[in-house]
Amino acid sequence: MKKNFRIATMAYLIWLGMMLGAVIYAGAVVAPVIFHSAQYLGSQLLSHYQEGLLMTRNFVLLSYAVTVTIVAVFLYEGFRYKMGERDKIAIAAAFVVIFTGAMFNWYYLPDIVTMQMAGEQMTQSQAFINTHKGSELDFKIFAVAILVLMVRNMQRACK
Repeated sequence: MKKNFRIATMAYLIWLGMMLGAVIYAGAVVAPVIFHSAQYLGSQLLSHYQEGLLMTRNFVLLSYAVTVTIVAVFLYEGFRYKMGERDKIAIAAAFVVIFTGAMFNWYYLPDIVTMQMAGEQMTQSQAFINTHKGSELDFKIFAVAILVLMVRNMQRACK
């Protein structure tokens, strides 16, 4: 049982690391490249609205990994809690990962997609701008919470 749990812990930490990497890559590399496509293509082939549609597609695909992360965190941290390994930092970070992941997947992303489907004019509205800013902040908090959860679980694994 202990060997299987160590393997599960390693897989969990690897998954959290991959998810953190994906979140950072999407925000730090993919978004700037897409939203500055003219700089890389030599001319403005896409409008800002079209670039936004491409970026949204990236985040829709990333949302599937966010869902897997939510489930993995719930199951792994829930199991540890049930086994009597109650760590306040890990529990708090797990709650934040689950909450912000759910908010991104089932609140912000659907609203952004719906507003984009309403047309370019809607994406220039204050409602869209506020929703987009909220989703960016939510995703940053999600990334920090994953990092905290990773570090805490590494600390627990090394004891």
